[in-house]
Amino acid sequence: MLKSLTDKRSLFSYFFFVSIFCFSQSQDVYNALLVPQELMVNVNAVVRHASKQIVINDYDDMVIRTKRIVTVFNKEGVRQAKAYAHYSEDTKIKKIEIEIFNSLGEEIKKIKKSDFTDESAVSGGTLYSDDRVMYYDYKPLKYPYTIEFQSEVHYESTSYLPHWMPIDGYYLAVQYSEFKIENNLGVDIKFKEENFEGLSIEKVSDYYYKAENLSSIEYEAYSPKLSFIAPRLSLALDKFMISGVEGRNGDWGSQGKWMYEKMLKDKLVLPEKTKRLVEALVKDVESPLDKAKIIYNYVQQNTRYISVQEGIGGMQPIDALTVDSVKYGDCKGLSNYTKALLDLVGVESYYTRLFGSSNIQDVDKNFVSFQGQTNHVILALPNNDDYVFLECTSQTNPFGFTAGFTDDRDVLLIKPEGGEIVHTKVYKADDSVQKTTAFINLDNAGGFNAEVNIETTGFQYNLHEGIENKTVRNQRLYYKEYWSNINGALIEDVIIKNDKENVIYKESVKLSSTNYASKSGNRLIFQANMFNKMTNIPPRYSERKLEFKIDRAFKDVDEFIIEIPQGLKVEAMSEGKELNTKFGSYTFKSEVLVDNKIKYTRTYILNKGNYKKDDYNSFRDFKKKIVKADKSKIVLVSI
Repeated sequence: MLKSLTDKRSLFSYFFFVSIFCFSQSQDVYNALLVPQELMVNVNAVVRHASKQIVINDYDDMVIRTKRIVTVFNKEGVRQAKAYAHYSEDTKIKKIEIEIFNSLGEEIKKIKKSDFTDESAVSGGTLYSDDRVMYYDYKPLKYPYTIEFQSEVHYESTSYLPHWMPIDGYYLAVQYSEFKIENNLGVDIKFKEENFEGLSIEKVSDYYYKAENLSSIEYEAYSPKLSFIAPRLSLALDKFMISGVEGRNGDWGSQGKWMYEKMLKDKLVLPEKTKRLVEALVKDVESPLDKAKIIYNYVQQNTRYISVQEGIGGMQPIDALTVDSVKYGDCKGLSNYTKALLDLVGVESYYTRLFGSSNIQDVDKNFVSFQGQTNHVILALPNNDDYVFLECTSQTNPFGFTAGFTDDRDVLLIKPEGGEIVHTKVYKADDSVQKTTAFINLDNAGGFNAEVNIETTGFQYNLHEGIENKTVRNQRLYYKEYWSNINGALIEDVIIKNDKENVIYKESVKLSSTNYASKSGNRLIFQANMFNKMTNIPPRYSERKLEFKIDRAFKDVDEFIIEIPQGLKVEAMSEGKELNTKFGSYTFKSEVLVDNKIKYTRTYILNKGNYKKDDYNSFRDFKKKIVKADKSKIVLVSI
């Protein structure tokens, strides 16, 4: 009888909460015509009402309830509905549904759980994973419309608490959003607030935040990632559970030690046959770095990358024995396997977690979280007072090359004694050079034959590497597009050498055109910069709102020798241009040589940096002047 009375009270409390919620939420949020006018500036969609409630019952028992009502105004805004939920072996979707309303707020469609598509949440390149997603692909007949999405998901893991980011897309305004935590366990929770200043965001209590009337953020060129500039609340439990294993988010040192003990130390065993083979490979090698190069090459030649999501929430690597047997693995498994081989030959290395992306993103040294800050694993080798970092998923990367995906960011080294935050290699302008040299034979009709040589290093090597793997036809199409400023370019021969030892990419291309220079009476007019022309000017903004960022520095050095036909001479030619700014520098020079030759030289350096929005117009002006200078013409006239 007592239990029955308790159940009735709980049921009454539930319906009372739902009733209060329903009455407090106005029906106006379904009517697209009643969106506040101040939120209608530069929007594809408006979040009318969003709520996320996290209920922590135990270390292995967490419930997340989501409700999101979004008015969508055009095709670009459809993605902002975010009407999906992920699940896996230790995550269950208890409720998921959608309601669609027309522009007047009248219901036109209701989608039940059975109507949702249920499929793997990972790409076809993943061998196996239990990560899945449920979603409904709604195709609207007309705009605007309003979509309400609700879900309830139960988790047996508390390693990752979702962040709250009320503005989670560009051109998205927010009328109301709230974030609540019900901490029934009483465990300590760490919070980090970012980019709240000047916005209508209120911390109602320790576990309750709300935001109202947040204007959209318009994308601007060279802006940092949205997650760096939009309001964001990150959180993590001091103590958590993942796949039945307890963990702590105390500090990076203790978390690194926990990762090593729970995920890595028993995964390094190798078969005897492989041990003998690898020991023979390095038998006469003394230098640890030379040994590491041999091991790295062995891994590249004998394994391949396939994504595998398993073990302690998908965070634990496959053991080295398995990788050795099947000859494949993901970033975790291949890095762990390479470490096992290096350990065998006496070369120290550390399993390293980081956020891998072309956008540079650090592990936040001031906010410890087991998941959410990393998505990739590499290997770090101590080298004097620094580290050499190995990308173990690539079958083509030069040894120690990280530009473009793992360079210039804080990462977490996992050592037996604990974790340590270090920074990966920064590629400076002099490290990332593209040197283009060309010898050009111009004819009387305005055509030319040329041999062009391009050498790239550092980040610029990363931009060119891989062209050698294209078919001959696709190589020629690539260079026609690369030199799209040359009308009717005919690519005649391509020779490529990928010097991995020195990390220099060398391209030699022979090409011709029948109508590059314009003929006007007895004159030929042409642009001297044939092979490395800047054409894009950053967009103009009447009022720049965001700071901007240049992630990587580089240098371009060009030297073209142009042989002009006998019977012609230079009538007009710009002597050159020089620009020096905080963003970089630019120079070009044209000069007449003996034997009917013209020498054109150009150097362009772009500096890495974070810049204030007030600097943007100056940056744009710098780029605009380069585009103009690159169009500089030479006029030849008959003698």
